[in-house]
Amino acid sequence: MLKRKIVLLLSLLILATSLWAQETKMVTIERGTFVPLYGAANKKPVEVQAFYLDVYPVSNAQYLAFLQKHPENVRSRMKGIFADKSYLSHWTSDFNYGKGNLSNAPVTNVSWFAAKKYCECQGERLPTMDEWEYVAMADEKRIDARTKESFNKYIMSWYEKPNTYANPVGGTFKNYWGVYDMHGLVWEWTADFNSIFLSGESRKDKDTDKNLFCGSASINATDLMNYAAFMRYAFRGSLKASYTTKNLGFRCAKNK
Repeated sequence: MLKRKIVLLLSLLILATSLWAQETKMVTIERGTFVPLYGAANKKPVEVQAFYLDVYPVSNAQYLAFLQKHPENVRSRMKGIFADKSYLSHWTSDFNYGKGNLSNAPVTNVSWFAAKKYCECQGERLPTMDEWEYVAMADEKRIDARTKESFNKYIMSWYEKPNTYANPVGGTFKNYWGVYDMHGLVWEWTADFNSIFLSGESRKDKDTDKNLFCGSASINATDLMNYAAFMRYAFRGSLKASYTTKNLGFRCAKNK
C-alpha cells in the first residue's frame, strides 16, 4: 500500500513538473517598423505587427516535457529527413538530457522541423526573421540600439565565447521588451530562416545570394558597419531545415 502511494506521488510530481516545464512566459511586442539589414535595398521600413514572444529560449526541461507528450519526436524515432544525426546527440537517451546538461539550459541540437513542431504543439509558432530581428535590435532601454558601438561590441564578444549554450536561460540582459537571451546564449531558429539573402527590391524574391561569405554579400546591407547582424544572416544562410548544432536553439511566438 505504501509502495503504491509512493509511486502515485512520484507520478503526480512528474506530471506537475512536466506541466510547469511547458508553461512559458510570453511578453507583448508592440507593432512597429524598422529597416532590416537585408532584403530592403530600397531602405523602406518593414512593418512588424504586434505579437507575443517567449521571454526565454526553450529549455531542456521544457523540451523533455514535450517529448514525453509527443514521443514520436524522440531521438531514436526521429526520421532523417526531419533532423540529422546530431539531433539531441548531447542527451544521454531519448528521455534523459543527462547530468551534464542543466534543466534550465537552452535545448540545442534541434532541427527547424523539430522546433516548429514544438511550437505548434503549444498552439504557437516560430517567430519570423523580421520579428526576431526587430526584438533583437533592442538593448535594455532602447527599441533600436543597433547604432550603439557598445551594443555591437557586446554581441561580437559573445560570438568569441565558447560553450555559452551550456549556461542557464535568463543569464543575459533583459531588453526593452522584457525579453532575455536574444544575444549571449545561443543562435535561434526563425520560421523563414532560409529566405535571407534577396536579390532586387522584393522581400519575396526567392533568389539566394551565391556569394554568402564573400565581401560582395554585403551589397544589400542597410548598415555596412553592423557586422554583428551580418554574421547572424550569414549563419542562417548556411542552414538547412534538418540541420542541428550545439549552439542553435529556439523560442516560440504567437499572433496577437
